[in-house]
Amino acid sequence: MTMQQETRTPYEAIGGEEQVRALVERFYDLMELEPGYAAVRATHGTELARARQNLFWFLCGWLGGPQHYVERFGHPRLRMRHMPFAIGTRERDEWLACMDQAMADVGVGQGLRQRLNAAFFQTADWMRNTPG
Repeated sequence: MTMQQETRTPYEAIGGEEQVRALVERFYDLMELEPGYAAVRATHGTELARARQNLFWFLCGWLGGPQHYVERFGHPRLRMRHMPFAIGTRERDEWLACMDQAMADVGVGQGLRQRLNAAFFQTADWMRNTPG
């Protein structure tokens, strides 16, 4: 690995805004299509357009790119914003599995996928607000 590769942000390593958009689109497409993600899909209501846009904006900044979400809404306050939704272990695990599958499908490299999965787990686990 070169020094330049080591200093790239995950945003740059994924391929920038276009690939973050592709990741988010695949993530929500999978959530709609795969029965194994039914519990996490149920937490999103009837339409996903707003969730798709917000996750795209959020991930761009979270991955080290443009701070689209913060510019529009301020600090993400993820836990507070997710409190209205029942998030337990099943929803967390489905979200993580869906995101991992989406990353694989859009070609995120294995090393970056592992690092992102670890970071996603910490965040998703912190979002749990119901037992089980």
